[in-house]
Amino acid sequence: MSWPEKVGESQNNREEMEVCDDDGRVRTGTVWTATTHAITAVIGSGVLALPWSVAQMGWILGPIALVFFAYVTYYTAILLCDCYRTPDPIHGRRNYTYMHVVRACLGARDVLVCGIAQYAMLWGTMVGYTITTATSMMQVMRTNCFHSKGHDAQCSASGNLYMIIFGLVEILLSQFPNLEKITLISVVAAVMSFSYSLIGLYLCIFEFASHHHIRGTLLGVKAGVDTVSTSTKVWHSFQALGNIAFAYTYAMLLIEIQDTLKSPPPENKTMKRATLYGIGATTLFYVSLGCLGFAAFGNNAPGNVLTGFYEPFWLIDIANVAVIIHLVGAYQVYAQPTFAKYEAWLSKRWPDSGFIHTIYTLRLPCFSSVRSFQFTLCRLLVRPAFVVFTTIIAMMFPFFNAIVGLLGSIAFWPLTVYLPVSMYMAQAKIKRGSHKWLVLQGLSVVSLIVSLIAAVGSFADIADRLKHATLFKIEL
Repeated sequence: MSWPEKVGESQNNREEMEVCDDDGRVRTGTVWTATTHAITAVIGSGVLALPWSVAQMGWILGPIALVFFAYVTYYTAILLCDCYRTPDPIHGRRNYTYMHVVRACLGARDVLVCGIAQYAMLWGTMVGYTITTATSMMQVMRTNCFHSKGHDAQCSASGNLYMIIFGLVEILLSQFPNLEKITLISVVAAVMSFSYSLIGLYLCIFEFASHHHIRGTLLGVKAGVDTVSTSTKVWHSFQALGNIAFAYTYAMLLIEIQDTLKSPPPENKTMKRATLYGIGATTLFYVSLGCLGFAAFGNNAPGNVLTGFYEPFWLIDIANVAVIIHLVGAYQVYAQPTFAKYEAWLSKRWPDSGFIHTIYTLRLPCFSSVRSFQFTLCRLLVRPAFVVFTTIIAMMFPFFNAIVGLLGSIAFWPLTVYLPVSMYMAQAKIKRGSHKWLVLQGLSVVSLIVSLIAAVGSFADIADRLKHATLFKIEL
């Protein structure tokens, strides 16, 4: 073990042979690595709630909502790509994080709002992924139990145990230094996301073919049927908007992903291509799975579509395992920017602290591909503590759909629409009162209304669940 070494004092031989960018940093990202990061970030647990979301709104509003959120997410992401460098999108100064872009384009006034929304969303997504992973683990156990003992058997499993296991895995992965170092994990996660989406799509097609007619109604779940009150119908419809918005979560990670790209070509052009590929692929899955899942189950679509199937049990197991593997990687895509942010703040706050700045090197003679493991005490201790805290919160409030809807409603307007639109207008100097200014402001207002509606529905559902739920107990 080598002791100690200050941050920035040395570079390894490989980095010295690389070509540094204009800020002295080595970047190796391409359109394909950015696309895998984007797909990993966008396709997540939210896709599993889409058939339920469409069921709440019906055949008219459901597909419209899916297409609306896809278009808005793509359009505003394209605007955001041009804000990575300011004031010129190709030759301007780099902005390394979403908050840096906000500060450069809008000033310090909006940074606080952005920071609260962005990192609440990132952390909240980590909570949601912990819940979803535990649900998938429980589903594997339940599916195998039903297969061996029959569908009427009493099959149960401990969700808390699976959350703890997931948390331990994430503690290990949290020691990767940054987002660029987990590209392989991100690639595997992207492949897994396609896998369980395709399996879910196949299962929905199989279920639909088994009864030979399209289920569901034009306006979705009916009030007064199956103990669904009018207020529940309204709140669930509102919550469904939040679920769909959460499924397209992307903007708060775009700049961090773009900062991994090498140049030339210009980063904004590469990121626009990656955004097109990433959102295009996910939209195809989302519309297909949301609509076919609704056609298969009708108004009784489950909150997590994979929990609606029992056979073939092996294929359902594969899908749930793919969900687990995907979320193991996706968790880090959301966690690494969070780690980087608070570690940068700690570094600035205590510039001479050995706990934060001193790098220790642990030699690993048994691993030929990885010669050493470098760490700081801050990374070694604080990151695991953060993961433990996140896991405990997930164990306390294991409400999959409600949490997903709330996260989506919180993040959609400020992060996906308002800030990208405002920053683009400031950088491009869009004239106030012009046609383009009116269109962009109209988009922002409509999105704000949608976010408020979704937030109200999610809050109402969480409040209702808390009346009957038991903390630290997760059920399928």
